[in-house]
Amino acid sequence: MHICLLASGSKGNSVYIESGTTRLLIDVGLSAREITARLNHIGVDAADLTAVLISHEHRDHCRGLGPLARRFNLDVFIHPETLAALPSPGRLERLHEFHDQCFTIGDCRVEPFRTTHDAVAPVGFMIDTPAGRVGIATDLGIATRLVSDRLRQCRALILEFNHDLDMLRDGPYPWPLKQRVSSRHGHLSNEASAALLAELLWEGLETVFLAHLSETNNCAQLAESAARSILPGAHQVTLIVGTQHLPTACVTLERDCIEVSHG
Repeated sequence: MHICLLASGSKGNSVYIESGTTRLLIDVGLSAREITARLNHIGVDAADLTAVLISHEHRDHCRGLGPLARRFNLDVFIHPETLAALPSPGRLERLHEFHDQCFTIGDCRVEPFRTTHDAVAPVGFMIDTPAGRVGIATDLGIATRLVSDRLRQCRALILEFNHDLDMLRDGPYPWPLKQRVSSRHGHLSNEASAALLAELLWEGLETVFLAHLSETNNCAQLAESAARSILPGAHQVTLIVGTQHLPTACVTLERDCIEVSHG
């Protein structure tokens, strides 16, 4: 299994997961051209994609969906309320709507779960593969019991570490936007994300991607420090910080080992 954050931040998000011959994109928050270029950067041809999954309708998660899906004739998995709220996606022919039920794509079993965010039907995903589970939870104001339950016993996690509380408080955002970001339907702070990570630690967790960092209200050092503060010394977890402008290292999870490729 291969995992890479193609883009992560307030301006665009996309996750690539490959298991056997199944190649998934979770969200398409950049243009189709840029997504194609970033896939090429990690050695993947966009024409070989199996399907796209959409977490919610905000532009930084669905900007390139229509053009990419039409160009490569992709299956699109999406909640019907999210589909109705998409900003002008154009024609999408190979649609598969989901609610709260599990579904299968190739050798991946996908379980969507509801999150708290200011979107119509936001979801995270737990993806079960022959090499283990991957959990994805970004864009959530609070980590509910449902979120923590669904993300247990993952081998790799992609978790939101959006903002540092002090940087948000003292930063340039207008007060209403600060309230929105820190609300129960906004984004997780480093501290809240670290607390969620502490709940999810187990001996099989190997890699954590720190995702959706705010370029204005956070920095990689603070996010990584918050995550490392809850990791026991004997527990070896690889931390990878997502960035807006370049793909991360590509993590390879075999059935019994882990490798990290920097391209």
